[in-house]
Amino acid sequence: MLDTTFLVDPRGRIVYVNAACQRMFGYAPEELIGQLLFDYLAPDDRARTQEEARHVMAGCPRVGFENRYLRKDGRYVNVMWSACWSAEDQLRIGVARDVTHLKRTEAIQHATYAISEAAHNATDLDGLLRQIHQIVARLVPVAGLAIATCDRRTKELSFSYQMDRDGSLPVLDEPLACQFCAQVICGGRPMRLPDTMLRARSGEALSRHDRTGWLAIPLIAQHETIGVLVLKSDPETHHSDEDRGLLHFVSEQVAIAIDRAQMKDELLRAARYDELTGLPNRRLFKDRINSAVARCVRSRGSMAVLYIDVDDFKQVNDALGHATGDLLLKDIARRLQLCVRGADTVARLGGDEFVVLLEGVATQGDAQLVVVKIRDAMLPPLDIGGQSLRIQLSIGVALYPEHGQELEQLLKHADEAMYSDKRNTGAVLTYPAPPNPIGGSSPADR
Repeated sequence: MLDTTFLVDPRGRIVYVNAACQRMFGYAPEELIGQLLFDYLAPDDRARTQEEARHVMAGCPRVGFENRYLRKDGRYVNVMWSACWSAEDQLRIGVARDVTHLKRTEAIQHATYAISEAAHNATDLDGLLRQIHQIVARLVPVAGLAIATCDRRTKELSFSYQMDRDGSLPVLDEPLACQFCAQVICGGRPMRLPDTMLRARSGEALSRHDRTGWLAIPLIAQHETIGVLVLKSDPETHHSDEDRGLLHFVSEQVAIAIDRAQMKDELLRAARYDELTGLPNRRLFKDRINSAVARCVRSRGSMAVLYIDVDDFKQVNDALGHATGDLLLKDIARRLQLCVRGADTVARLGGDEFVVLLEGVATQGDAQLVVVKIRDAMLPPLDIGGQSLRIQLSIGVALYPEHGQELEQLLKHADEAMYSDKRNTGAVLTYPAPPNPIGGSSPADR
């Protein structure tokens, strides 16, 4: 017979087993006869198997019960049982069929579907990586999981996700792990990692009981390695050859899902953020101010909008080049962000025009305090390629609800106030002048 047949007495001791057991369990019949069958059970399956045995011995035949046994070589075998009880002989008769390959195929199918579903439903990359951790943990023993990804533009490697089995993080020493993961990416093959990465939260030496197993698997999508999947296992549950084969297949699905999620995140960011400065763009600013207006309506609150224009910016581009102009805009964006709270929004509308949304600002005087802070932040000159640029901004203020209750009304008032400020202050952005001094710019020049 290809299946293994057991005769087991009421105490659970094996009284007979056929020769097929050696192929399925790795033991010769004489090694098993006289032994307790439950001693070879996977610990997680013992309670429900004991309950099943009681039902069979009570006269309830069973077909299709599944559990796992530890083979002689240390690997688990998945078994499907048909069993009945012989009252006359006082023996439990069981026929065991090896369904390990079937279970592995089912696991791959389920994992593929789960990863695909997670990639479709996840709202962001972080959410996807958390779901990937859960999926992998259902397939193989996982004491902790980390995922390193490469930046799509710079190719810089960093850990996008780390989580231990108990929810602790970090899982590993990130700088050290990045070095080994870079080797995995270069080699394109799985790699065992050293135990020294275990102590991510302290510099303590590893004891014998702290030793663990680390397996790093490259994540390859469209023939390009986009990251590394790093799994931590307990000392007593190192990943078997079957586990590694399963993980190799799953890593391909994970790589595809992560690659698509990264592309989706990039497209969403490009649609909502300014590429040069990294600030929210006009579209995202519109969403945020509409949300702020809704909050003000509910709470009868107030807010302010600052419309900002860089004086003489066109002259910088004409005299020093657009590269210098870009550096100037990036520095202005950085300084503006330092002048507001985390809950406020600094956005770039386009060109040299910026806008600031200040929630919870009740009066013109409160808004002017922020205006003064911004002007002071622009006082230090910016040195670019030997050129010293002194920045001055024209700033207009609009208050909600005094100057409007809708986005366009607020922006129109703030824009008009900004032009008034420009006429009153004049253009003072300065730098070493070319032979013919550059004059001020009109609104049409902008």
